[in-house]
Amino acid sequence: MKLSDFDFHLPEDLIATRPARPRSSARMLVAQGDAITDGGVLDLPSLLTAQDRLVLNDTKVIPARLTGQRGRSGPAGATAARMDVTLLEPRADGTWSALIRPLKKIRVGEEITFSSGLSATLAAVQDGQAHLRFNLTGDDFDAALAQAGAMPLPPYIAARRPADDRDKDDYQTYFARNSGAVAAPTASLHFDAALVDALRQRGVGLTRVTLHVGAGTFLPVKVEDVTTHKMHAEWGRVSAQAAEEIAATRAAGGRIIPVGTTALRLIETAARETGSITAWEGDTDIFIYPGFDFRVTDGLMTNFHLPKSTLMMLVSALMGAERIRAIYAHAIASGYRFFSYGDSSLLLPNAGGAA
Repeated sequence: MKLSDFDFHLPEDLIATRPARPRSSARMLVAQGDAITDGGVLDLPSLLTAQDRLVLNDTKVIPARLTGQRGRSGPAGATAARMDVTLLEPRADGTWSALIRPLKKIRVGEEITFSSGLSATLAAVQDGQAHLRFNLTGDDFDAALAQAGAMPLPPYIAARRPADDRDKDDYQTYFARNSGAVAAPTASLHFDAALVDALRQRGVGLTRVTLHVGAGTFLPVKVEDVTTHKMHAEWGRVSAQAAEEIAATRAAGGRIIPVGTTALRLIETAARETGSITAWEGDTDIFIYPGFDFRVTDGLMTNFHLPKSTLMMLVSALMGAERIRAIYAHAIASGYRFFSYGDSSLLLPNAGGAA
């Protein structure tokens, strides 16, 4: 299975740099069985039944991009250097792992000062990642980070424009509750109060799980034999209540449709050992590519993904590689907007159901 099997040409003008407003006004491609239809996210309630259940990732993105100054005194006097910091995840010792640019211009023990009274000391460097110890903790840290930080937009957006105040709302999902992600579960960015109310009126079940999306989600696959690729690990939790809701829906014959690849990876992780969904918590590095045996998932609501990415491999595993190529060719020809702020798709491998 070659990396080139998951490549395609995407015109740059189809890369979305801002989301649709309102959120639920985005377009949505529906691929069910062999059929492809064009619609909108607002059609979702009519495409599902009261027996179906959506699984949503309630992780909350932290404003993980920081810009600060490293001060240093020497024989020639005080010098300062700009430091660009991207927080990755908290560590057990109370520090944060982070990427710093330029890392070579700061030494262990030196301090970076940000705005809002926030500063951090470089505690260590390991495998190209910095370990930062901040001067604030708990709610004080969260409040200062909210003031000083910017949303960690994906590289394909950040290369076109800087993050701004709009992104603090746009890049956070309606369901965001548990802080810890440095990237959004972007399929859920299409949900708003009106859509959630319509789904509830339809009787569609909504279950929340948590997977803190890491910066590794943007790392390119560098091996030609994709089966040898090593996935990054991310922390997640499926509560006992969530597992019970999903199991009950499956027992009643309803469909389980995760919203986003992160929710899908998490529930499939929670079903690996027994073959059925159970409560689970820990780090997952599950890698889903064609040939994968899905234990829980019956469909997927997701955005359109990057060429040669692990997410293209995941949707190819769900729908079949040839089918996904046809779906993406249709999306490109029809002008769908791609990636995190782009349009949506509803992928249903089987022809049955409300749609």
